[in-house]
Amino acid sequence: MSSSPSAEDPGTASGNEPVTLADIRAAAGRLKGAAHRTPVLRSRTLDRLVGAETFLKCENFQRVGAFKFRGAYNAVSQLPPAQLANGVAAYSSGNHAQAVALAARELGSRAVIVMPEDTPRSKMDATADYGAEIVTYDRYTEDREVIGKRLAKERGLALVPPYEHPHIIAGQGTAALELLEETGELDALIVPVGGGGLAAGSATAAKALHPDIRVIGVEPEAGDDTRRSLAAGGRVSLDEVPRTIADGQAAVTPGELTFSVNRRLLSGVEVVSDEDIRAAMRLAFERLKIVIEPSGATGLAALLAARIDPLPRRVGIVVSGGNIGIRRFVELMREDGHGG
Repeated sequence: MSSSPSAEDPGTASGNEPVTLADIRAAAGRLKGAAHRTPVLRSRTLDRLVGAETFLKCENFQRVGAFKFRGAYNAVSQLPPAQLANGVAAYSSGNHAQAVALAARELGSRAVIVMPEDTPRSKMDATADYGAEIVTYDRYTEDREVIGKRLAKERGLALVPPYEHPHIIAGQGTAALELLEETGELDALIVPVGGGGLAAGSATAAKALHPDIRVIGVEPEAGDDTRRSLAAGGRVSLDEVPRTIADGQAAVTPGELTFSVNRRLLSGVEVVSDEDIRAAMRLAFERLKIVIEPSGATGLAALLAARIDPLPRRVGIVVSGGNIGIRRFVELMREDGHGG
């Protein structure tokens, strides 16, 4: 594995396996006692609706409400003591921001988070509540990566990227590791794809444990950069930032490191519409009694909308997060054609 995150270089990979099962197991050891071992939810109703045995890994119950804490803590925990004393930096408008802020606080460090000035107040407040300093920028005229790298260099902070680092990928892979430890062998694993860190870590763990498992990524149809990249045989960029309710998956292009893993290990990527996502969120709320954010619902949406072909007999789904406010949740439910 590469070195720890740094102010100038978030990490590069060498060889064909930048992350291994051993790395993911080591990350699980670091996360023990720091991250939650989230529940695996079963539902006979869901099994009947989709025609398969389903196992939902509920990362909406993870600390900060999403899987992102796994990667952030794994990365920050490997920094030298002197760097922890100086602090860390990150750029994010959502779950990664909160994850880095909490990881820094837990490890006795401090975090500076670069966030768009139009970030919902609830997300900004949550990040600040974890003790982070917030630096805002205009997402339409400024580049968050440039700002983050400049701040890191000027202040001597370690830049913790949202997905482009082996330590982040290994941390994210612990969710799939836990799932498979509990369920045993599955025919397929369905994982949301944004920047690709969760998919890369999940696929690494799953394929190492069960080589015949199909690992299927899911993207919103408006943000199918990874699907297009797989079809093209190399990374491609969308013409504009995707307009989708799954804002956590609104990537323009896959990460270089994450795509190098996903192109080898994913069986494919399927897409779902915003309507499919709303239907999955509604079913999760009404029948499974859990709240899922749009990006966290895409895997379930793909299964409910019959996008997975052939249908696996036993299938795991990573529910990646549940960070959504009540107003936004109600708004989306009204838009799905079933609200009042």
